Amino acid sequence: MSYPAYPDYAAARWPEAGQVPTGWEARRLKFAATCNDEALPETTDPDFEMAYVDISSVSLINGITDVENQTFEKAPSRARRMVRHGDTIISTVRTYLKAIASVESPPENMIVSTGFAVIRPLEVIDSGFLGYALQSTAFIDAVVAHSTGVGYPAINPTTLISLPVCYPENKKEQQHIAAFLDWKTGQIDALIAKKQALMDKLKEKRLAVITQAVTKGLNSAAPMRDSGIAWLGNVPAHWEVKRLRFATGRIEQGWSPQCDNQPADEDAWGVMKVGCVNGDEFDALENKALPLDLQPLEEYELHPREILISRANTKELLGSAAIVPDDVRPKLLLCDKLFRLRPATGVNEEFLTCYLRTPAARYQYERDATGSSGSMQNIGQGTLKNLVVVLPPIDEQKLITQHIRSEVGKLDALMQRTESAIAHLTEYRTALITAATTGQIDVRHIVIPASAPQLKKENLSV
Repeated sequence: MSYPAYPDYAAARWPEAGQVPTGWEARRLKFAATCNDEALPETTDPDFEMAYVDISSVSLINGITDVENQTFEKAPSRARRMVRHGDTIISTVRTYLKAIASVESPPENMIVSTGFAVIRPLEVIDSGFLGYALQSTAFIDAVVAHSTGVGYPAINPTTLISLPVCYPENKKEQQHIAAFLDWKTGQIDALIAKKQALMDKLKEKRLAVITQAVTKGLNSAAPMRDSGIAWLGNVPAHWEVKRLRFATGRIEQGWSPQCDNQPADEDAWGVMKVGCVNGDEFDALENKALPLDLQPLEEYELHPREILISRANTKELLGSAAIVPDDVRPKLLLCDKLFRLRPATGVNEEFLTCYLRTPAARYQYERDATGSSGSMQNIGQGTLKNLVVVLPPIDEQKLITQHIRSEVGKLDALMQRTESAIAHLTEYRTALITAATTGQIDVRHIVIPASAPQLKKENLSV
């Protein structure tokens, strides 16, 4: 059921807003809300403790996902925007990330980055309704369309506050729409959470299958022996325990000149980015074009079946490993944030790569890594060369990799279906918000159950 159309009013005044229903207003956001009202002054006590929210801690679906406790003196210079209950924060930089969230019952000391515009509703509009309206596809598309810059698109807060929004003139109707969306998105979010929990379990199962196979083997009845290493425990009696330098040839890192901020053309030289190994599969598109005035160092060109390992990355991705595929295109160069190694005779590259992804290897990376926990971490060649690995005979390595491919393939298929379900639920959630906050559907007649939660998210505590 939809509202009767209000045929020409909105189209005549704000073409971007489209048509709005009878009894709705279409106005620039600045007539319904203020922007960036409060900020911490430079005279703030250096010991003032804040709950800081950066852009990386906000997402369209999950809202504010994390806060970082900081003192004013040690906090980033961008930690300045003050927020209150009922505000909505919208990222004005990298707007394609859609970092938008309603602020609900925040701690008094919550501060957000100056990369956000803090939108505070005026008396004419309900804060709950406005929060949803600013998360609608209609408004987000307008923000992205009015952003400038290619690699780092941004929108000026003055431009953002001049974008159109539409809302019912009756504030009780706004509140009813917000309550309806609290109810329905709460149901959708619960379904998404269940699917995400399933994804997490499948990922854990996937890792367990690989770890069991490459550290204990496939034969549960095989004789075992103490590896002599406390964190590794028992291994099959006929397996070897050795350092990685004795299981590989040369271990080297590459070259990172100043490159163009775009992937190289298929027939041009490109330098790999560390992200090329972040997944289980090598991603050839994760490269930067080598400038034409630079001569490539061809000794760093990648070749099939080489193993690449990230030596500098975030804590979660440090040590990520992938195999260069047989069909890799020419003219791709190793960067200095990646290690390259080639297995020695008697070592299968798939088996070794699977081992390098296990908790047994990650424990060694994290133990020896340098760098603070909140930034890029590094592992040196010494760490990699001295990495403890376990190796069965080559024929058994091949059987194990076949087993892993089969079992992991089944789990990956389940994960793909689950990811698809999450994507569809997310799309439906966004479409519902957009339809309800732009009058495409009329929810005035819908009775909201008394048991429906008033807020779809728990109050944020720090």
